[in-house]
Amino acid sequence: MERSVRYAWNQDIALAYEVVGEGPVDLLVLAGAPSNLDVMWESPRYAAFLRALAEGRRLIITDRRGTGLSDRFSPAAAIPPAEALTDDLLHVLDAARSGRAVVISWNETTIVAQLFAATHPGRCAGLVMIDPAVAWVPTDDMPWIPDRGQQEAMLASDRTRWGVALSDGFAGLDEDERAWYLRLQRATQTPSALVAEERRWMETDTRALLSAIHVPTLVLADQDGSGYSDAKNGRYVAERIPSARLIPFHSQDQHVWNAPAKAILAEIGAFIAGLGSDDPVHDRVLATVLFTDIVDSSTQAGAAGDRAWRAVREQHDAMTRAAIARFRGREIKTLGDGFLATFDAPARAVRCAQEITGGAGPLGIEIRAGLHTGEIELDGTDIAGIAVAIAARVSALAGPGEVLVSGTIKDLTAGSGIEFDDRGVHELKGIPDSWRIYRAS
Repeated sequence: MERSVRYAWNQDIALAYEVVGEGPVDLLVLAGAPSNLDVMWESPRYAAFLRALAEGRRLIITDRRGTGLSDRFSPAAAIPPAEALTDDLLHVLDAARSGRAVVISWNETTIVAQLFAATHPGRCAGLVMIDPAVAWVPTDDMPWIPDRGQQEAMLASDRTRWGVALSDGFAGLDEDERAWYLRLQRATQTPSALVAEERRWMETDTRALLSAIHVPTLVLADQDGSGYSDAKNGRYVAERIPSARLIPFHSQDQHVWNAPAKAILAEIGAFIAGLGSDDPVHDRVLATVLFTDIVDSSTQAGAAGDRAWRAVREQHDAMTRAAIARFRGREIKTLGDGFLATFDAPARAVRCAQEITGGAGPLGIEIRAGLHTGEIELDGTDIAGIAVAIAARVSALAGPGEVLVSGTIKDLTAGSGIEFDDRGVHELKGIPDSWRIYRAS
């Protein structure tokens, strides 16, 4: 099969991708580390796996930002949050002239795939996740995840072994394959960049968005996996995604192109064959909801007088609309003295809220803001759903000039550079459960 590496652009970030094969179905492959579009084809096993995926289909493969042939990042700089990697996928699909694709991912890239499928279901014809991850730290409902001590030991090992020495788990590879795999690691990223990226994953948690994934989903779980590839991860994910199908497989090798390749390819082929050709209507998507409100507006309006207050309101509205547009949000409506808007990326939404609250001072007013990321229902030009109610309740807790967010947003914005101060656990009126709230700074 002919192959040619090309570049898509997300502003000034170059994203390497290539298109292999032809067919009626597009597949977008998010390879877990290590990944390099040139070096991966040097392995007969990996090349055979990719060719099998491309047989009768149009295969789009990309090196994610920071790895392989895409733009790298310095570990001393801010590692981009998962939403940036998700946004990159839209640019790759556009460059490849793909309207919708079945997304295939494994290991850490499944986090990006989940966010993409939930936020952009119209571009995702189906979702395949092999050994999916949702959290890299133990939680009450995922206690089997390696603890902090084990994680630090893993990072120390990665720092010293990456690209220069393989662990005992690679004993089954022959000498040529071992040399190739070390070369692939070195061609992916440096050890320091790998560790910096792993720390970002450790602060990311996508458990809350699983129920918002409504595209057809196949979860493949290695029954012989351990640690981050524990089969319990696959069961956990499949149980929380509506209509997801869980398929177990057995392998002593966690790399999909080696021992388990035949079984994985068969299941992916059957899954794709069962997908419908119609473009479904998606009236529920994952979004970040922002509420803003002018503090004590009635008192200020009375003191200023109608004409002066009208001028302030006009400046406020123009400033808020400009910020929403700049951060690629969607204005839903005005509510009294505030705005309701949605965003497809939580960090951008938080930065928009910070700009709005920060821009209120010259107008002689103070603004509070609240945000939450969750599933919303699209109702014409309006939105509905519990995520909207949660964001409204969070906003009501904010003081003058404050931007408050739910814990879900904190879990999804690791690597963004946004700092969060814990404001404790709160009961939100009319909302089940208790919610931990944070102040963005």
